[in-house]
Amino acid sequence: MEGSKGYCGIGENGSSSEGRPPNPLSASLASLQFLNNDNHSNVPVSCNKTLVKTRASGLSVEPELGAENQDNDFFPIVRSGAWADIGFRPSMEDVYICFDNFMSDYGINNIGDGPNAFYGVFDGHGGKHAADFACYHLPKFIVEDEDFPREIQRVVASAFLQTDNAFAEACSVNAALSSGSTALAALIMGRLLVVANAGDCRAVLCRRGKAIEMSRDHKPVCSKEKKRIEASGGHVFDGYLNGLLNVARAIGDWHMEGMKSKDGGPLSAEPELMTTQLTEEDEFLIIGCDGIWDVFRSQNAVDFARRRLQEHNDPAMCSKDVVDEALKRKSGDNLSVVVVCFKSEPPPNLVAARPRVHRSFSAEGLRELQSFLDNLAN
Repeated sequence: MEGSKGYCGIGENGSSSEGRPPNPLSASLASLQFLNNDNHSNVPVSCNKTLVKTRASGLSVEPELGAENQDNDFFPIVRSGAWADIGFRPSMEDVYICFDNFMSDYGINNIGDGPNAFYGVFDGHGGKHAADFACYHLPKFIVEDEDFPREIQRVVASAFLQTDNAFAEACSVNAALSSGSTALAALIMGRLLVVANAGDCRAVLCRRGKAIEMSRDHKPVCSKEKKRIEASGGHVFDGYLNGLLNVARAIGDWHMEGMKSKDGGPLSAEPELMTTQLTEEDEFLIIGCDGIWDVFRSQNAVDFARRRLQEHNDPAMCSKDVVDEALKRKSGDNLSVVVVCFKSEPPPNLVAARPRVHRSFSAEGLRELQSFLDNLAN
């Protein structure tokens, strides 16, 4: 995917695609046309801000992750690659998206210095429709918001909720679309990295060989999520939300009774956001669905990917390497990975400084040494 404009889907692993992602719901255009405010557009759902009134309330934004030796002159050189595999599942419900030139692909110019990129992984359940819908519409809701990129965190959080509500409208027209999907999106604007997550996909930053988790897995058993679920009228049974879902946040699932309503519910589509300023020490970012993290710890994945990038310096090939290794480790889920490099050269070899060792002899040891030398002299 190196140097690509954008790609949404899994049809051509590691390859580039010109222009915007294809519309995944083109077969359902006729039933969705009433959602479009522009009668001359081929897009089934308008991204006008008036479509969905809901805004992100109580937005959860983690404090910015700091990095030592901040370098104000550094701008990342963005290169990306992606790979997906059905794994041992009977069907493929994962979708990923890569935009190395996000805003220019949507016709926005004069965007200032540095890169502007968008990457996402969407892990569907109960079908692939929600993942396809989020892959296509989430970046549109972001880039077409009048406050983007000035209020990037609010815009991204609002786009998740708009995507969720727009999918509810689509499902009300065509019940066959009913499904759900976790969603993780990463935006790079100049030196700023913003990661928004709703579900159990994960983003991990490699900072000079160290794994920095840029998202938190939203599992129902997590204390923070369990409290939110119970406060919203839900419950956690045997690790599952309302005994049905093993994630606490997702887009879609409007068809599941007791999960969501226009007034809220235990299953939330509101993302958590983490941000950081990229520096010279930041080497690459790994975004993966939970099938990857079932068999990789965050640091283990960074170590593995770093070695591969040192060998071939190809983010697409590195993504395939990670997926292939997950298959060898018997991951039982669909697998999808996006690797985003921030430099043109491969990660450097890290040489740990050798500690200075202070050696000393005890008085007894000195006497024994003197005795040994005396014997030699005699």
